[in-house]
Amino acid sequence: MKTRNRIWLYPLLITGLVLILTDSCKKDEEPSDKITDKDGNVYTSVTIGTQTWMVENLKTTKYNDGTPIPNVTADSIWDNLTSPAYCWLFYDESSFKYMYGAIYNYFTVSTGKLCPAGWHVSTPADWDTLANYLGETDYHGGISDVGGKMKETGTAHWKSPNSGATNSSGFTGLPGGCNYFPRLEAGGQGRWWCSGPYCPSKRLHYDSNILDGASCNAQCGYSVRCVKD
Repeated sequence: MKTRNRIWLYPLLITGLVLILTDSCKKDEEPSDKITDKDGNVYTSVTIGTQTWMVENLKTTKYNDGTPIPNVTADSIWDNLTSPAYCWLFYDESSFKYMYGAIYNYFTVSTGKLCPAGWHVSTPADWDTLANYLGETDYHGGISDVGGKMKETGTAHWKSPNSGATNSSGFTGLPGGCNYFPRLEAGGQGRWWCSGPYCPSKRLHYDSNILDGASCNAQCGYSVRCVKD
């Protein structure tokens, strides 16, 4: 009788071990919605209307195929580039990478390989859709309250008075400045590239609640936000 019991117990024990190991492996798997770039940086996202945006500025130093993006560490080199590159604000990675992300020139944006798979650099149409959802149908002249709904509140990062900032959209725009003439320190403006013709960009300001945009030359260095495909 004891022998028979042992024979029946063995399959049960093996089945139990398989179930335990399977459950353990599932816990170790990465969440299906986890957003990472080729450097292993992790991003969060927010759904605004019909769109899903990354909440943080991109900070990858590699394209989504793993190819390194050239890093520039001097104004004299950056200002004369005619090829892709990235830098950190004031070339200070330790101070600015985590909060503001990397700064890219338009040659880098135009490769179409910056954002992780399943995401893309925000387009002018993406920004139009966002602005329209937040309540403004024609913001190109800079007259709207859209910017306030997109800016992080308070003055921990934005300069005072950070006019109209509510961040009701969850976009959490930060003032990462820019690299080119004029070079802007962090705190005053947030500037983001759009993927599209004429090197378009979008801006948020510390002293107003508008979202506006401008065409720039390809040597300018701005932040990048990715939008889900």
